[in-house]
Amino acid sequence: MTETIKNAAERLEHWIAKEALPLWQRLGLDPSQGGHIEQLQADGQIDAAANIRVRVQARQAFAFAFSTARGWCEAEPEARQLMRFIETRAAHPSAGGGFTHLLSPDFAVIDTKQDLYDHAFSLLAYAWCYRAFGDAAYLQGAADLVAHLDRRFGSDCGGWVEGDYPHSQRRQNPHMHLFEAMMALHEASGEARWLARAGELFALFQTRFYDREREVLFEFFNDDWTLKHAPEQAPLEPGHMMEWVWLLDWYHRLSGHPVDRYTEALYRRGLELGQVSSGLLWDEVTLEGVVLKRTKRCWGLTELIKASLVRARAGDPEAEPRAVKAIDDLFRYYLCAPTPGAYVDQRGERDEVVVDKAPASTLYHLVVLTAEVADYAGASPG
Repeated sequence: MTETIKNAAERLEHWIAKEALPLWQRLGLDPSQGGHIEQLQADGQIDAAANIRVRVQARQAFAFAFSTARGWCEAEPEARQLMRFIETRAAHPSAGGGFTHLLSPDFAVIDTKQDLYDHAFSLLAYAWCYRAFGDAAYLQGAADLVAHLDRRFGSDCGGWVEGDYPHSQRRQNPHMHLFEAMMALHEASGEARWLARAGELFALFQTRFYDREREVLFEFFNDDWTLKHAPEQAPLEPGHMMEWVWLLDWYHRLSGHPVDRYTEALYRRGLELGQVSSGLLWDEVTLEGVVLKRTKRCWGLTELIKASLVRARAGDPEAEPRAVKAIDDLFRYYLCAPTPGAYVDQRGERDEVVVDKAPASTLYHLVVLTAEVADYAGASPG
């Protein structure tokens, strides 16, 4: 092994604090509009032609608040400005709560639909802005937003529907991030109601998303949570299987509920179905090993690393070395853009670059990863 987990943690923290966060603080917020740009071009210039997702505003508010709390930067003004932008410029004009979906390159609302996935990140941003800055208005904002989701999108079959638009299927993905947001709100506030809401989502995982027989996580469902596709043809995302390993372990630490049977199975099956010889993860596969998307996004590798640390703490002797190698792979394949602090978003079938732009939204994955590796390394002997 070329480097230890402590070396890898130091490398990641240096990259986040000295390269990535300074880059996004310098270029991210539009000074005339107060919102955050969508992405950077490969040369490090702002992609001025890209439409801007409202959820990017929330993810970057989270990243700035989280990084301020970690001591990597001082970005309270940026985080607060983005929350003001969301609550004013991105507020839905007629729904009685919640936010819109998409902005033009000059920050005008061009799609007012309300999407469940988007709102999960607004809740995560509220949680961390409250935790980092102690402003009770953020906690109230979260409570108001959850009440709106319950009122407008609550489902008799559990969870929430996709949003205020026609949909042909339900996704586990928004519920996964709502699970994350509810736990973050519980940690930030200490209030039991948020852990109770996380428990509802854990029950959905147990009874709907996770297939005990096949030991996989399914993605798409009908309105009553029956599987949308035949199991053999259903899309599986190895990155999401890894992400659930980390989330379930977090839930165990908060609630005491045993989750090892799930984390072991999802980690093992995610590696079996998704990992290629270079160490990267396919974006989408089937149970039969058919690759549905011959791409490998940066975020999938961040989730593999986090899951590996969970399994290392559980006693898997191969997991920590796998995490160390994967961090090296992260730098080799993704954190290698010509502009310091930027990154490559997507590799292809032969690990070639297929998307060289740097979406702002990926910073969310990278700051959480860095914290997880630093905390693991800090708790490791030696």
